Amino acid sequence: MCGRFVQATPGEVIAEVFGLSEVPELAPRYNVAPTQQAAVVRPEAGGRKLVFCRWGLIPSWAKDPAIGNRLINARAETLREKPSFRRALLARRCVIPATGFYEWKREAGTKIPYFFRLQSEKPMALAGLWEHWQPPEGPPVESFTIITTEANEFMKAIHDRMPAILHQEALSLWLDPAPRDAAALKELLRPAPSGWLEAFPVARKVNNPAYDAPDCIAPVGPVISG
Repeated sequence: MCGRFVQATPGEVIAEVFGLSEVPELAPRYNVAPTQQAAVVRPEAGGRKLVFCRWGLIPSWAKDPAIGNRLINARAETLREKPSFRRALLARRCVIPATGFYEWKREAGTKIPYFFRLQSEKPMALAGLWEHWQPPEGPPVESFTIITTEANEFMKAIHDRMPAILHQEALSLWLDPAPRDAAALKELLRPAPSGWLEAFPVARKVNNPAYDAPDCIAPVGPVISG
């Protein structure tokens, strides 16, 4: 799964990589956690737009928004079958710009946090879905989920799942608002190729979702690549 990530890439880089017409104003986030607001990019009239949504998808038909706490991730293999995701797959796709993400490795009876990023150090485009939910009273809530795939060989040493990271061509197809077949969309959601990622252990202070500072991504051990 993907339960924490980082959004600390400068706005001008985000605008260039994700094809935004305006440079967004983004405060760096080093420990984004479920239920928090985070930046997502989605197609809108006139191009792509960066907006802020709650992490944890709340389907439009939900009676209780707490369902979103269980829907922070969506498995690529079952998107077409799950009522929570199948309509969003066809009509409400987005990407989550990420400097990197965290995953925890079990070692000697404890869990060690690792930070993963692209070897190029460019921002990742994590495939996602978003939803619009209207409560009985009050303003609407827009929320998102991060799609995961099975882990590639490098990631398997840490965890059996990983976020779906889109390359530039797949990013364009994923955000294309034109109608697309669900099976064709699923083909875009594959484990990252070998040679894309690097990772290193970080301090356990990232275990606390309230802690958000640059030293969250400071290495405390060697960098591994694969």
